[in-house]
Amino acid sequence: MKPIGYHAMVLHAHLPYVRHPEYDYFLEEHWLYEAITETYVPLLVMFEELARDGIDFRLTMTMTPSLVSMLADPLLQDRYLIYIGRLVELAEKEVFRTRGDRDFHALALYYEKRFKATYELFATQYKRNLVNGFKRFQDSGNLEIVTCTATHGFLPLYQTYPEAVQAQVQAAAQHYKSQFGRGPRGIWLAECGYYTGADHYLKDAGIEFFFTDTHGIVNASPRPRYGAYSPIFCPDTGVGVFCRDRESSEQVWSSEIGYPGDHYFREYYRDIGYDLDFDYIKDYVQPDGTRKNTGIKYYRVTGKTDKKQPYNLEMARQRANQYANHFVRSRAEQITHLSHVFDGHAPLVLSPYDAELYGHWWFEGPEWLNLVIRKAHHNQSVYRMTTPYEYLLNNPVQQVAQPSPSSWGANGYNSFWLNETNDKIYRHLHKATERMIEMAYRFGNPYPLQHRALNQAAREILLAQSSDWPFIMKTGTMVEYAVKRVKTHLYRFNQLYQAVYGDEIDEDWLTKMEYLDNIFPELDYSVYRINRN
Repeated sequence: MKPIGYHAMVLHAHLPYVRHPEYDYFLEEHWLYEAITETYVPLLVMFEELARDGIDFRLTMTMTPSLVSMLADPLLQDRYLIYIGRLVELAEKEVFRTRGDRDFHALALYYEKRFKATYELFATQYKRNLVNGFKRFQDSGNLEIVTCTATHGFLPLYQTYPEAVQAQVQAAAQHYKSQFGRGPRGIWLAECGYYTGADHYLKDAGIEFFFTDTHGIVNASPRPRYGAYSPIFCPDTGVGVFCRDRESSEQVWSSEIGYPGDHYFREYYRDIGYDLDFDYIKDYVQPDGTRKNTGIKYYRVTGKTDKKQPYNLEMARQRANQYANHFVRSRAEQITHLSHVFDGHAPLVLSPYDAELYGHWWFEGPEWLNLVIRKAHHNQSVYRMTTPYEYLLNNPVQQVAQPSPSSWGANGYNSFWLNETNDKIYRHLHKATERMIEMAYRFGNPYPLQHRALNQAAREILLAQSSDWPFIMKTGTMVEYAVKRVKTHLYRFNQLYQAVYGDEIDEDWLTKMEYLDNIFPELDYSVYRINRN
């Protein structure tokens, strides 16, 4: 039976590029290790099980260039094996410590088994490179992997520098091709940041669609007939535009009605790294003795109380199943209603989420997602799960309209990334951007060492432009680190700028910078030069 509508789920998988070979231990690298353990490996396990069970699923994931670069980096792969090996050791100790404890011993055994399986999957099945695991499901047609601006650069704040926008897009497309064997079909503009005209740079990179927040389509001109429930095409380029459905987003994200806040789900903020005696846990926190999350958590949300109750795996799984039923039923009802309103037009409901919500922030998220996919496949015939690219193939006729400027930050525009907490960085970022563009045009035929320096300068400015740094400054977490990263990359860029112009390039220092900031080895600085013929 032909479905009357479609549902597309998009998981935006991104982490800022954090790699510090100059240190034996660096806390912020653990952002990646936690996400591998709690999100990326569980998602791959879910894909494997769906394929094993003959479910021809459809899912879309952003895998940002910075994330892919870290997952493919041998140094970080080595360090992750040390990290997960330590977790296995700690879990074994916990099995011994909790023996006879009816509340926690079963959970300790669960964590031991889970961490050992993760170690084995990472080291043996995926041969330490999870990118190849995700690529396998893209190649099978089950997973559509889209790219993102190169370093998660927020394009609206660079729109006065067309070359900088081009560089963020072209570098991303080149890197994607080097990792996945073909060009990207779609792109997640960082923070859903779109401004009028940005689609021209996507078109030039061979990209066929992108995403905005809801108002990007609802406020398009002319106003689209089907609102947020059908894509549009940009007038000048024909690039497709998809936007977020608020209803399905709120069912997961909302602090009031969102599923992850259920009292039976695992509490993120209670971890043995903080709960247990220091002498016991000291070898598994930071080397200086500062406590941190280990990933072993024994309590459930319980409610707005400090007296948390023990976590029960079986009860949490039952609640995940109930919420999966609710979500699938809600999508069927929503799509049925939209189909009637649209007089038979097949609506598309698009539900985007941060991938790290699934497993890292919401421990039961991968199980819930697994059940949603299975129930949508087996238990209903109203809608079919799809990907944006597949939807366009099957529904090539769509309205042409100019999307509205968009972001999915507070108030729906640029204020989250440009405000009193972070505005001081932009005068320096913009000056460095101007200098990079200047060099790209001036040095059209550099000699080999100069070429290397220009390429490294391009890497440094891209890393400095990451939207993660102003985001962290705004949220007030790890601000010192974010400020330091912007300053460090700008310092390195300015050193390279002066060395190139003075023709005094220190090859040893350049080699060190190439090692420290080794993202985009295929990058050529000419990406900052627009062909003006």
